[in-house]
Amino acid sequence: MVSRPHPPSRYKRLAVAALLYLGAVALGLGSAWWVLRHASWSGSVVKVGPWTGSTLAGSTDADMYTRARVALEGLLALGRDETMYYMARHDDAGRPLRSACSYRVEGLPPPARWWSITAYADDFFLFDAPNRQYSLNGSTARLDASGRFALVTGHQGAEGLHWLPTPGQRGLVLTLRLYNPAPELQAAPARLQPPSIKAIGACS
Repeated sequence: MVSRPHPPSRYKRLAVAALLYLGAVALGLGSAWWVLRHASWSGSVVKVGPWTGSTLAGSTDADMYTRARVALEGLLALGRDETMYYMARHDDAGRPLRSACSYRVEGLPPPARWWSITAYADDFFLFDAPNRQYSLNGSTARLDASGRFALVTGHQGAEGLHWLPTPGQRGLVLTLRLYNPAPELQAAPARLQPPSIKAIGACS
């Protein structure tokens, strides 16, 4: 007589079901993470030079995706009359920003009561800066004869320029925050004169 295989035990069926459930959860979380990390800001997107922002950040009209990205990226998303945000992940030539590269960021102080430019790693945490310099702001910026500020990022500084160290080999995100921006900029965020972001030399 040919013996028939025994049917799967109850525990085996439960184990298979648990694995399928965990796989579905992982797939759902992974796809949501990808959308939040890679999708564009929903709603009204503003692009000025290499900088991008959303007029919905901090607004009561923001949808769930905008609010999720604000929470994920650590922005203190106040109302537009209090704070405006612009982020840069590419330089003026459209190349992705890398911590191993050096960049010169230069421009006119934006029309706001106070402003800052901060360098973040691609996980939106601050870099381990040996000089404890994480940002340039309206109080620390030195203006040249034309009223322009300049800073440099990378593994080493440049003489006479504010240095934001970006150690390691990873992505780089620059965030421009404007506190109490001018009313005309609140009404039309694309009017910002964006700071330029230009690579210095070859990327190591």
